[in-house]
Order: sequence, then structure tokens, then C-alpha cells
Amino acid sequence: MKNAIAIALFASIIALGADITGTWKGTAETPNGSMERTFMFKQDGAKLAGETSSQFLGKSELQDGKVEGDSVSFTIVAKVQDNEMKLKYTGKVNGSEIKFHVENDQGLKLDYTVKKQ
Repeated sequence: MKNAIAIALFASIIALGADITGTWKGTAETPNGSMERTFMFKQDGAKLAGETSSQFLGKSELQDGKVEGDSVSFTIVAKVQDNEMKLKYTGKVNGSEIKFHVENDQGLKLDYTVKKQ
């Protein structure tokens, strides 16, 4: 009986995945050059909130943020000059790194890694 409880507890911890709350930073290579981005994540179970900022795109709030196991997803709306651009982020957590893939409706695609600070 004790083994069954221990196994159930261990399985539930694995299913929840890591808590990514905190500050993460990385640099993406874009058509306009290198862009450093900082993420401030606040995770509550599977729900992810927070904000991100970069020198080029400024600050943006996370929308529709989710963490499922080692998968992370959210969108941001960033302003480029006077135009708004919706960016969809999907990523995989591996310890103190997250490998992100970013896309928008205009065909922009980026891949980069951020590290926990």
C-alpha cells in the first residue's frame, strides 16, 4: 500500500512538470539583428502569466499562457513602430533552459533558447 501511494505521488509530480516562475533571458537572431528578450513568468499550476520585454519591441503581457508537463505556450502582442504584431510562442523546458519557437501571421519564424536567471 505504501508503494502504491509513493508511486501515485511521484507520477503526479512528473505530470505537473517544473515550475518556471522567475526571470529568464535569451537572445534571438532576427532579420533586424540580435534581440535580447527578458521573460518574467508567474506560474500557477498549468496557468502561466507574466510579461516580456526587449529593447526592440518593448513590454508585452503574456496571453493564453499554459504549462503542460515540459511544454510552454503563450502569445504576446508587440508594437513595431505603430503596427501591432501577434507572436505565438511554443517551447520545451529542459532544466534551466527553455527552447522557444516563435511565429506570427506574416511568416516570421524564430528559434532560440532562454536561460533562467
